[in-house]
Amino acid sequence: MTIPPMAVSLTNAPTTLQVKVCGMREPENIGDLVALQPDYIGFIFYRKSARYAGEKLNPEYAKHLPATVQKVGVFVNEALETILALTEKYGLQAVQLHGHETPELCRKLKQAGFLVLKAFALDDSFDFTTLEFYEGTCDYYLFDTKGQQHGGNGVTFNWQVLDQYHLNTPFFLSGGLDIEHVAAIKAGRWPQLRGIDINSRFELEPGLKNISKVKKMLTAFRENISIADK
Repeated sequence: MTIPPMAVSLTNAPTTLQVKVCGMREPENIGDLVALQPDYIGFIFYRKSARYAGEKLNPEYAKHLPATVQKVGVFVNEALETILALTEKYGLQAVQLHGHETPELCRKLKQAGFLVLKAFALDDSFDFTTLEFYEGTCDYYLFDTKGQQHGGNGVTFNWQVLDQYHLNTPFFLSGGLDIEHVAAIKAGRWPQLRGIDINSRFELEPGLKNISKVKKMLTAFRENISIADK
């Protein structure tokens, strides 16, 4: 298996908060997004998702996207072999696991050279001690809103629960994020926050982003904000 290029490790962790734009699949829309230079671009390989990319995303087109934007494959309860096959087919550098994947699966993907994000759906009663088994197996956790779908629910969770998070693995914040949340994210005091994941609140329709709105979010979010400020 080919080692994924430019997978960022925590030993070379960025000094500014990162932005991931997920749920992409239309070539022209992808090109417009890449021109804005988000840190990550996410492609969903979950067939039940309204943003499923597998039948529309051209593998050769994906492989030749600029290396400055890391390509993330989003999977839900897929077998290791399937994940590895799709990461090679589309030239992905990172994987985001949105199901009930085990720490062992996360560890194997990380050992294979991929940057690994493991998503967890949060509500007011979420117990962060359940994540202790995943410590050391992932580069990042991704904290999303608990809902009927595996992500893309378009609503936020109560961020006060993040005050209970004291593990070592840094995390991305997800779940219904919009421009209106920028000030609150900047004001948040979460030492392990490393970035945000935006999706449904920036769509014209599932899988098609409003590039003008994404640009406004990137500009507002990146202005005078860094990990040192957290």
